[in-house]
Amino acid sequence: MPQNNILYDKSYAFSIRIVKLTQYLCDEKREFILSKQIIRSGTAICALVSESKFAQSRADFLNKLMIALKEANETQYWINLLYDTDYISKQMFDSLIADNKELVSLLVSITKSLKDKGITK
Repeated sequence: MPQNNILYDKSYAFSIRIVKLTQYLCDEKREFILSKQIIRSGTAICALVSESKFAQSRADFLNKLMIALKEANETQYWINLLYDTDYISKQMFDSLIADNKELVSLLVSITKSLKDKGITK
């Protein structure tokens, strides 16, 4: 589903990584509780970005992206927890956290720009 939107493209690619991480956690580590948490928050980022394209107003657009930012922050928590409890390797952690931080940076930049233009929730 080509979008030509860097935020959508990166959040979609991250969603795919999260799905594969969840498969790994379930199949290899037999971990089902944390995997449900990270798949929910990690895939919600792109779902909200996708929803924002059909927002009813600029304020609704901002709101959807703010919620996506909250989901990205929650996902960072789950990645940290998975690493600190030895479910993922340092290499997996470094790669996932870098991608997540990139999404957070994009979302912060976009939402700040919208707020600077006077758009509010």
